[in-house]
Amino acid sequence: MQKFSFKPAPGVCSRNIEFTLDDGRIVAVDFVGGCPGNLLGISKLVAGMEAEKVIGLLENIRCGSKVTSCPDQFARALKAAIGKK
Repeated sequence: MQKFSFKPAPGVCSRNIEFTLDDGRIVAVDFVGGCPGNLLGISKLVAGMEAEKVIGLLENIRCGSKVTSCPDQFARALKAAIGKK
């Protein structure tokens, strides 16, 4: 099991994303800051899922007129953690 910490890009509401992976699966994720209900929901939904699958689901999601979002930043964090470009 490996723990990771990722600082999202400026402009998103969450200030940090902390997550644990075990053999390519998400064990837990915690968004620091942001919309508590939505991000807690995402955290519970992705627990136990393959990181690759979650990347495919969350990458390129935008938040309003912003070019990124908390879910997109989590996808980027997962990519960095598993060494995918």
